[in-house]
Amino acid sequence: MNPDLDAAPGIVAIVLVSVATLAIGTYGLRFSRTTSDFMVASRTVRPGMNASAISGEYLSAASFLGVAGLLLGFGADMLWYPVGWTAGYLVLLTLVAAPLRRSGAYTLPDFAEARLDSQLVRRVCSLLVVAIGWLYLLPQFQGAGITLASAVGGPTWIGSLVVGSVVLVNVIGGGMRSITLVQAFQYWLKLTALLVPAAVLLVVWAGDGRPGADPAIGHAGGGGPLPWSSPLAESGPMGLYLTYSLIVATFLGTMGLPHVVVRFYTNPDGRAARRTTLVVLVLIGIFYMVPPIYGALGRVYAAELAATGRSDVLVLELPRLMLPGLGGDVLTGMVVGGAFAAFLSTSSGLAIAIAGVLSQDVTGRAYAGRRLGGVAAFRVGAVLAVVVPAAVSLSEPQVGVATTVGLAFAVSASTFCPLLLLGIWWRGLTAAGALAGLLVGGLGSGLAAVLTLFPGRADGWVEILLQRPAAWSVPLAVLAMVGVSRATRARAPLHVRRFMVRLHTPEAVELDRG
Repeated sequence: MNPDLDAAPGIVAIVLVSVATLAIGTYGLRFSRTTSDFMVASRTVRPGMNASAISGEYLSAASFLGVAGLLLGFGADMLWYPVGWTAGYLVLLTLVAAPLRRSGAYTLPDFAEARLDSQLVRRVCSLLVVAIGWLYLLPQFQGAGITLASAVGGPTWIGSLVVGSVVLVNVIGGGMRSITLVQAFQYWLKLTALLVPAAVLLVVWAGDGRPGADPAIGHAGGGGPLPWSSPLAESGPMGLYLTYSLIVATFLGTMGLPHVVVRFYTNPDGRAARRTTLVVLVLIGIFYMVPPIYGALGRVYAAELAATGRSDVLVLELPRLMLPGLGGDVLTGMVVGGAFAAFLSTSSGLAIAIAGVLSQDVTGRAYAGRRLGGVAAFRVGAVLAVVVPAAVSLSEPQVGVATTVGLAFAVSASTFCPLLLLGIWWRGLTAAGALAGLLVGGLGSGLAAVLTLFPGRADGWVEILLQRPAAWSVPLAVLAMVGVSRATRARAPLHVRRFMVRLHTPEAVELDRG
């Protein structure tokens, strides 16, 4: 087949998704005027719209490409990724969503300062938000490069350039108010782009006589056959540790992701925040039922992708492998468009979260003497939020999009999870205790993430502990926070009782009292 014709569906899909994203973002410009519009959409987003937008930004490259690739290469045990990413919202719903909204903060550093009355803790939280955000942005740009290379045969750097440019135009132009409309649209686009081809491919598989996978298939780097069943019983203590550490990271990391948390500040009140989270659970639960279909079919029709270390392109290449001709081209165009929507929506949410923190704690202060604040500082922060990780992604080793996202979850679970849970539910938390926990959890998990992204010669248990640090870094962070807080209990903030009442008092009660 003509290579130009092979690339045509992908090019058309990318252009259509980019144009639609810019068009919807431009429409949203009409409603963005104030700093509050740019940062939290003036706290007026209703639960249905907000849930679609949260789902749109949450379902990233790891969800669209990485889950199917992991299932292809390592079997059903990798279902812990989507299970954990979904269950993380259940923890968020029950413990964090409503109190966090009632805090009145714009960002996580805002909450930390309001709760602990400490500028130093605020600065450390700002650094962590930027670090986690950049770590999460890396796989988005990496996935965009993979998609461009697989779908249209272009160099990987073009994907980072296109995604970064579209995201910057939307974020700089309309901020949160504009991005909310874009991300809500992109959730339904991603679901359709993944679900329709999966349904067609299942029909093709049934028409082929429902063949099973070859049990002799091997994966890149050796290791023998690819068992579909859980490898826990076969991998011994290492396999058990990897799985439980993944569960800890995904269950507890969601609540500390900056682009997720900032969304709850856009709800009108705590009750709306809880309703939003319930709808999000339904929406992402529906979505995560689809990638396993690609993983299972890939073991039948695309086993060579695992053997050559190209599992992440499974979703992009499976339609043509199973359905040659025009039908495969159309389905390929759909999944390419959906994948690009995943990169755009998640990158937009992360850029908003990082820009919000940078505009308050870095660019806004740096330019205060030049009268650059508010919206102008936000826009400068947005440029930094996108350009830095896009540049790093060009030299980053291809670790795998789901693995990189998993590291971001581990850092989040080791830092902001203890801060939020203890800050919301334990009045004994002090600024010194919070600072100790953030440093212990952040340095431990952050160092592990860096060593995993840029590997050296670690092997055996050392390599395993670095790849999945959450099982040891989260307990250490909690112990540090609790231990130091107890040792400095005399320095607890004076306003802590009043602040805790504010966090846990429903708005309806406040209205009745008023």
